[in-house]
Amino acid sequence: MSGIVRTDTAPAPVGAYPHARRVGHLLFLSGVGPRQPGTNAIPGNVHDADGKLVGHDIEAQCRQVFANVRAVLEASGARWEDLVDVTVYLTDMTRDFPAYNRLYAEYFAGVDACRTTVGITALPTPIAIELKCVAAMGLAT
Repeated sequence: MSGIVRTDTAPAPVGAYPHARRVGHLLFLSGVGPRQPGTNAIPGNVHDADGKLVGHDIEAQCRQVFANVRAVLEASGARWEDLVDVTVYLTDMTRDFPAYNRLYAEYFAGVDACRTTVGITALPTPIAIELKCVAAMGLAT
């Protein structure tokens, strides 16, 4: 199908969907989490001796999810500056919003994308953050 983007530079999707799809000048990214490409390791997750998830480092996960979004954008022929809308899902809004918001401001300096942040109870894998993005390609912003 035309406009479908798949890349090895970002973690593989956890379901039957592409990394992104281009329709006209718009690029729609599927939900992007902080898993590391190639290994699917989740940076910042803390496990107890039995392997049970007991905590996470939201800063480590933010840095990785932003890198993964950038990888999908670049594989699609888009740039970070092309982002026009970002929806962010956090599994612990109270605990994680301050650090996430600070890092978002750092990474998105000069990018005037609209943003919505939603608190949710869980994501499909043991991650604390996921981004859903839309970019406008080839248009003056």
